[in-house]
Amino acid sequence: MISAAVMPQPHRPIELRTFERPVLEPGAVLLKTLGSEVCGTDTHLAKGQLSGVPYPIIPGHVSVGVIDEIGPGAAPLDVDGRPVEVGQVVTFLDVYGTCGRCWYCTVGHATTRCPYRKVYGITLSADDGLLGGWAQYIHLRAGVHIVPLPENLDWRAFLAAGCGMPTALHAVTLAEIDFGDTVVVQGAGPVGLSAAALAQLRGAGRVIVIGGPEVRLAAARTFGADTTIDIASTTEAERLEAIRDLTGGRGADITIEATGVPAAVPEGMRLTRDAGRYVVVGQYTDTGSATFNPHLDLNRKHLDVRGCWGSDAGHVYRSVRVMSRYADQFPWTELISAEYDLAHAQAALDDVAAQRVVKALIVP
Repeated sequence: MISAAVMPQPHRPIELRTFERPVLEPGAVLLKTLGSEVCGTDTHLAKGQLSGVPYPIIPGHVSVGVIDEIGPGAAPLDVDGRPVEVGQVVTFLDVYGTCGRCWYCTVGHATTRCPYRKVYGITLSADDGLLGGWAQYIHLRAGVHIVPLPENLDWRAFLAAGCGMPTALHAVTLAEIDFGDTVVVQGAGPVGLSAAALAQLRGAGRVIVIGGPEVRLAAARTFGADTTIDIASTTEAERLEAIRDLTGGRGADITIEATGVPAAVPEGMRLTRDAGRYVVVGQYTDTGSATFNPHLDLNRKHLDVRGCWGSDAGHVYRSVRVMSRYADQFPWTELISAEYDLAHAQAALDDVAAQRVVKALIVP
C-alpha cells in the first residue's frame, strides 16, 4: 500500500490515507516521490478559495521524483524528445490535459487558459488516484510533460523555489525588464524571491523587495535585493515615498505583484512610474476585492498593467535550465526552512500559512 496526505475538504485537517499501487496505462510513469513543495496556494485550497477543486485532493503541485516504473509499450518522451528511463530524477508540469485545439491554445496562444486543463494537486481528485505530490508515489498520466533535472541541480534546490520559479519566470518575461530598470517586487515569498533573482539576470539596475516577515526579507537580501522594505513597520504612504526617493521621484520602471493580497494591487499601481509596467501574478485565488482610481492610478499614468496566470511547460523547462546555470550564484537550498514527512503535513501547511517558514517541503 502507498501512503498519501489527503485534504478532505476546506477547513478540515489533513488526513493520512493509503492507496493501491496503480496499474499504469501505456505512456504513463510512476514516480517515487523525493519531495514536494508546500505552496501558498495549498493554504488557499485549505480555505476553499479556489473554484473547481474536486475535494478530496492530494496536495502538492510541484514535485520531484525518481522514475520507478514505466507503462507498457514505448517509453514516453521528455520535453527534449528523449525517452525517459527508470532511475531518472525528474520533475513535471503540474498542468495536465491541455487540449492544444481550443481557441485559447491555437489562436490566443494562452494555454494556461485552456478550459480542459487540470492541475496535479489542485484540480485532480484523490478519488482518481495518486495525482498529487504529498504521497510516496505519483502517477504521471500519459501526456504529462516530464522535465529531467540536470545532474548539477540538486532536487532540493529546484523545490526550494518550487512553483514560484516558473510562475516568476512567466511574470518577469511579461514584464520585459530592460537593462538598468528599477524593479519593485511586492511580496517576499517564493514567487517574489524568484522574481527578484530573475530580475537581476534580466539586467535590472536596482531590485527592491517589499514584504515580510524579516526571515523572508533576509532571504531577499541574500538573493541580491538592493533594498528591502518591511510592510509591517511602514504605511502605504511611507512605502510610496521610499520608492520615489530611490527613483528620482518617478516610481519603479517595473513592479511585480507577488503577494496574493488584493490591497497590494492598487498600491503597486501607485508605486510604478508613469508609462511603466505592472505585472500582477500573485492573485491566483479569490481572496477579495480591491479599489483603485481609474483616472489617477491607471489612465493618467498611462500605466501598462499585465495579468499573469500560472505557467506552462516552457516556463518549467526554462526554470530548470536557469537554476542549473546559476546554481553557484544563487544558494537556492538556503530558502528551505523545514522538511516534513507525510504524518506532519498539517504542521507544514500551518507553518506556511503563518509565514513561519520561507519554503517548506514534504519529503515522504
